[in-house]
Amino acid sequence: MEIHWDERGLLPAIVQDANSGTVLMLAYMNAEALQLTIETGEAHFWSRSRKELWHKGATSGNIQRVREVWIDCDADTLLLKVDPAGPACHTGEVSCFYRTLSERTSNVANPE
Repeated sequence: MEIHWDERGLLPAIVQDANSGTVLMLAYMNAEALQLTIETGEAHFWSRSRKELWHKGATSGNIQRVREVWIDCDADTLLLKVDPAGPACHTGEVSCFYRTLSERTSNVANPE
């Protein structure tokens, strides 16, 4: 199967707790990050802001041991099922998705 990388050589990677099914985070991988993830069994990503490889948990200790890597039907998005060693979010929350977007949100840009 051929992976369909975007124009920057990246793929979105959804990270899910393998036990609970909770979506923990969304990050991006390049080919090197994916290869390191497969070789080490721990999640590696590409930081778009820092423009460097990022081993999840290298500084915090909150590594993500990867059980399975899935690819979607279009071969352009990955799903990592992991055993997290701690919170996924830099805020200390278990998941980066801990807030809801309410109807009262006033700063939502109109994509038109």
